[in-house]
Amino acid sequence: MMQRIAVLTSGGDSPGMNAAIRAVVRKAIYHGLEVIGIQRGYSGFIEADMGPMNLGSVADIVHRGGTVLRTARSEEFKTPEGRSKAFANVQRFGIQGLVVIGGDGSFKGAEVFNREYNLPVIGVPGTIDNDITGTEFSIGFDTAINTVVEAINKIRDTATSHERTFILEVMGRESGYIALMAGLAGGAESILIPELRQSIEEVCDKLKRGYKRGKLHSIIIVAEGAASGLEVGKQIREMTGLETKVTILGHLQRGGTPTAFDRILASQMGAKAVELLMEGCRNHMVGMVAGKVVASPLEAAFHGKRPIDLEIYNLANILSI
Repeated sequence: MMQRIAVLTSGGDSPGMNAAIRAVVRKAIYHGLEVIGIQRGYSGFIEADMGPMNLGSVADIVHRGGTVLRTARSEEFKTPEGRSKAFANVQRFGIQGLVVIGGDGSFKGAEVFNREYNLPVIGVPGTIDNDITGTEFSIGFDTAINTVVEAINKIRDTATSHERTFILEVMGRESGYIALMAGLAGGAESILIPELRQSIEEVCDKLKRGYKRGKLHSIIIVAEGAASGLEVGKQIREMTGLETKVTILGHLQRGGTPTAFDRILASQMGAKAVELLMEGCRNHMVGMVAGKVVASPLEAAFHGKRPIDLEIYNLANILSI
């Protein structure tokens, strides 16, 4: 019978991770389990930077961005020697199950660890990129796109006043979900994403058509994996003669108070992870599919990226004519 579990956050932080930690801890305690909080992800796992968590450990954190457990990327955990050190701490602290809150890289480490040491692990998807297969939403995505939309709204005021074209570069090295969804919600004229290449000539042609019919401004969203916002701005100036300004949001998108949606999603997923461990489930992840929290094999999360929604991409293009 399971009596003690551990929880860690790994990889890039995302708003709502604290709500997930809170749900794991309180759901576990409600069912009589003890919880060990691991600091700094897999680095803390290796270095035994961990300790007991109680109800007070997660008080007043549901609304806070970031992660109270902190996070880090660990090259050492990718090695057999590093994982061996982590397992020694599993034995030392009597850990019988592990909840990993993070992205596909974090899940891959958890899957390998389970395979080598047979420790039950459950993944909770926490990444603003929303690129994990097996779930329609990951923790932090909703907050991130709302942050971008708020920036678009503010930039639009200035763009209209000065009759300029603004380029907004957002996060997304391999996934364009932030750019796509924020661009649709913010009414962007063009959205550049790594999954679907669009030529700068097409972007410029759309800009010219808009200004010919009297548009006072244009906003273009660029995912960092598709192109450099600065380079796109330079090319547009050279090809159209339009005055162009560039804003790079950077890590601003990672922070901030999580939205109600992300808090609810994180709470449901964190609680479900504990339930799965108690039921004897291992090597799985939780996800939101068709409005329900479900479990799927952990390895599915890192065997290919979640594809972009072409219907939404086409809709964004139609509405921006």
